[in-house]
Amino acid sequence: MTPRHWPAPPRADAAGVPPTPPQLARWHEQVEELSAGAIRALSGEADLHYRGRRLHRGRQPLPLFGPHLAPALEQGDDAGSFRGAADGIALRLAHSDAALHRRLCPQPPVERLLFELLEQLRCESLADPAMPGVVRNLRHRFDAWSRAYHHARLNETTRGMLLYTVAQISRSRVTGDPVLEDTEDLIEGTRAELVPQLGTDLAGLRRQRRDQAAYAQHALAIARAVAAMLAHGAEVAEQQAAEREAEDEDSAANFRVLMDFDPPAGEAGRMAQAGDARVVEGEGEPYRVFTRAHDREVAATTLVRAEPLRALRERLDARIASQGVQLPWLVRALQALLAQPRDDGWHDGQEEGLLDGRRLARLVALPTERRLFRTARSQPLADCAVTLLLDCSASMKEHAEWTAMLADVLARALERIGARCEVLGFTTGAWNGGRAQRDWQRAGRPARPGRLNELCHIVFKDAATPWRRARPGIAALLRPDLFREGVDGEALQWAAGRLAAQEAGRRILLVVSDGCPMDGATRLANDTHYLDRHLQQVAQRIEQQGQIALYGVGVGLDLSPYYAASHVLDLAHAGAGNAVFREVVGVLGGRVRR
Repeated sequence: MTPRHWPAPPRADAAGVPPTPPQLARWHEQVEELSAGAIRALSGEADLHYRGRRLHRGRQPLPLFGPHLAPALEQGDDAGSFRGAADGIALRLAHSDAALHRRLCPQPPVERLLFELLEQLRCESLADPAMPGVVRNLRHRFDAWSRAYHHARLNETTRGMLLYTVAQISRSRVTGDPVLEDTEDLIEGTRAELVPQLGTDLAGLRRQRRDQAAYAQHALAIARAVAAMLAHGAEVAEQQAAEREAEDEDSAANFRVLMDFDPPAGEAGRMAQAGDARVVEGEGEPYRVFTRAHDREVAATTLVRAEPLRALRERLDARIASQGVQLPWLVRALQALLAQPRDDGWHDGQEEGLLDGRRLARLVALPTERRLFRTARSQPLADCAVTLLLDCSASMKEHAEWTAMLADVLARALERIGARCEVLGFTTGAWNGGRAQRDWQRAGRPARPGRLNELCHIVFKDAATPWRRARPGIAALLRPDLFREGVDGEALQWAAGRLAAQEAGRRILLVVSDGCPMDGATRLANDTHYLDRHLQQVAQRIEQQGQIALYGVGVGLDLSPYYAASHVLDLAHAGAGNAVFREVVGVLGGRVRR
């Protein structure tokens, strides 16, 4: 499948300046949306989507089916590689019986690596000839992976060359395509040694490729034979690896060659990076709080004195005016998304509609009178509550003006359509744990204490306060020393609890953040991913309950590891005016990655 309009990967500009992290995150988001759409269309499975650079079926992450199905921009892969990987994954889902595959799959790592690869090649060989774009994409991706393997010098060891040669000749036999011309001469010697030993089973791969069970017997035989060859030559391989340890370590660190198998049940601390957002697999330790004695919930207006607060409000007003935000357009867009018609009295004196008994006397006095009817009068009303939860950690300080403008304009527009709106924020009361950490130290530093910082949850605007009276509180977002560290999971619980208590037919929680949870004291005293895991658990619980529509807006960051519905916002590309609000309206309208 060749989806149209796949964006080209961002590269360095003419001056040699590399693309920014927000540009990369936005590109990955677009490509993963296109990839997921291609996979769904070709496989026929509707519940497939990417989260944190990994394909999921519903909430379940899927394994990596082959080493060549993990293209990476860092390795120089182009859009064609991502298309080819998507087509390969789709064919695996469409043509492989997962239960049969699990039953036959060997456990030793090398055998499993080869067995997985051979099954993937079988599925790719079943691509419909009537879809030449798919065949072309698959070939492009495998060749790109092969060149990257070669350029990373992973085939300079005996082990690396053996695995590479098996991959090349197996694909050639199964699909009928020639081996990669760039390395054909390089693998000739190893191929000459392998074919006499594996020839019968290599021929069986092509012959049995439409019968998974029969094909698997040949694949198992090849996997076991190659594993035995590697075991026999282990001493030589170890000696070569020792001689080239530094070089191999550098090249292998930047290239994926081994499989990413499913983690064992209960495994804690598995993490895959996605920008600065993390996917953490496994349940880990239960979430605890060492002390809540120093936590506080405060109104934003209490954090800034009156005179500085007026100055901050003037600054925010000037920023909004300079952006030329089209408030009437925003109101209409939100009304179309969130409002529903509600009865609001009657239109009397109509010539059609429901008969109005109060006007029957007119018919007696004036037989030609036709305005005896009435029709229901309705107006759009948003029976909706929206909470904007703003990350006030230190990294968001540079975006303070933008978040304040977003909160102010969005709250004003929502009020105009009759929706209730809260603007909340979260930070910590101190750096590096503050009084909570000192209490822990005085208690003898018990192991695994849980969260070790004093929370500061800020109410910039509550649901009952009109926008005009809340204007000073929203301006407090511009106070620089407000931004410290962030404990996102508990903040999300707090915001969701407040939202659930509101009477509304629809509840929306919009989280705006530019990074993962970060509290140095908690990370040092517990495992590294303690706060990440808690945020994922809280978000998943809210999503499963279904009472609140939860969306994550990442400022230059992919938040899909945490939120099932998310969107990457590149402020440098979109500016900070109407383009940003168009994207936010799109999020509220469901135009997000899922």
